Amino acid sequence: MRYFIHLSYNGTNFCGWQIQPNEPSVQETIEKALFFILKEKLNITGCGRTDTGVHALNYYAHFDFKEMTNDELDKLKYRLNSFFSYEIRIISIKKVRDDAHARFDAISRTYKYYIATQKQPFNNEFTYFFSRPLNIEKMNNASEKLLTYTDFTSFSKLHTQVNNNNCTINFAYWEKKDDLLVFTINANRFLRNMVRSIVGTMIEVGLEKISIDEFCKIIEEKNRSLAGVSVAAKALFLNEIEYPKEVYDY
Repeated sequence: MRYFIHLSYNGTNFCGWQIQPNEPSVQETIEKALFFILKEKLNITGCGRTDTGVHALNYYAHFDFKEMTNDELDKLKYRLNSFFSYEIRIISIKKVRDDAHARFDAISRTYKYYIATQKQPFNNEFTYFFSRPLNIEKMNNASEKLLTYTDFTSFSKLHTQVNNNNCTINFAYWEKKDDLLVFTINANRFLRNMVRSIVGTMIEVGLEKISIDEFCKIIEEKNRSLAGVSVAAKALFLNEIEYPKEVYDY
């Protein structure tokens, strides 16, 4: 029987979702907890990688185990949450189809990035402080241009193990909320460091260091060295994952 774990996590003290040598990961932490509780070594497959320090409000992973009742699943959720510190929260554990896949069945993913325009004494852990004035209108113009491209090599970490750097971006926009500038982007998939390097490049657009045409040229050149720096991971959140309803038909 296959199960989806729906969870959220604070990525500050993790090297990301995926297991890495000699570094704490969310995946390893959950697998150890499941082994302790269920007395069986289980491999968990996540909906995607998140970089070191990146957070997830909604994350999904799947694992296979014998059939459990709803009461048993509720107890497992309770025991897992008791096992973890505040950094990980298990929201639900649900039965899914035997061929359901947390990564490959995902229709879309939504990320949010938070820039603080004023110092955040109580929210510094989750925002990127940038006090210089930014032209949000031009940054939104650049956001619209993203939808006209599919190859985002210029915004990808080099030497990653993927077949291609093509992504379909469904929407992307900036909005101002009090002292925060929030970037929201939704796509069928994301490359490593993609959102953070897009934000870093858009900051240059907002500072009017580069034009919209130059922003487009950076994408078209497919050269990571032409794009802006990757901004701090601490302000990036995986916000939503969308699945087809059929995943839960079992």
